[in-house]
Amino acid sequence: MHEVNTLSARPEPSKPSRSAPAPSRTRQLALGAYLLLWVALAIAPSYRQDWLLENLLVLVFGLTLWSIRHWFRLSDGALLLVLAFLSLHAIGAHYTYAEVPYERWSQALTGHSLNAWFGWERNQFDRLVHFSYGLLLAVPMREFFLKIVEVRGFWSYFLPMDITLSTSALFELFEWGAAEWFGGDLGMAYLGTQGDVWDAHKDMALAALGAVLAMCLCAGWHAWRRRS
Repeated sequence: MHEVNTLSARPEPSKPSRSAPAPSRTRQLALGAYLLLWVALAIAPSYRQDWLLENLLVLVFGLTLWSIRHWFRLSDGALLLVLAFLSLHAIGAHYTYAEVPYERWSQALTGHSLNAWFGWERNQFDRLVHFSYGLLLAVPMREFFLKIVEVRGFWSYFLPMDITLSTSALFELFEWGAAEWFGGDLGMAYLGTQGDVWDAHKDMALAALGAVLAMCLCAGWHAWRRRS
């Protein structure tokens, strides 16, 4: 009688699959809604060249998330925050940030002028988007650091704020370079300073403020969860 080789008979352990999990219903609906909005706003934008330039970084960002989907996947909540920010950006790209007609919308909905109400003298939509960059994207950044870099505690809150401020500075440098390169009306439309010499500084400060607020809310939420 031949001896049975139990080692060869033992089944090999299955290797973890690197395929991305199937998208949830929430993800499908959110992505579908964003794509519909993007397509609608891609039709006849105010300045086609500026729209193309504005969407260059969106394309790079989207391709990056797609290429790393097998080893990093945003949660549904974090993805909703990202899509909310990209939706605001799509509106700004359609009209150009300096010409988003929120005043007309406000007058139609409430009969009041937002600029007159708050005492503003310029179009503030770009300020909203820079603030939203920190407020909406700090949590997805923190999720990346928790899952991939595996940081914990203080650093999991500090690093998203640091990255928000540093990427805001890089974006302002990119805007400056693009405006210098293209020049003329396209350069000014993309830069969108509206005559404010401190525009870049205020944009970075608002992005940092949004990230600080997001991380404070996140830390407060987790502290409350631990106590409950």
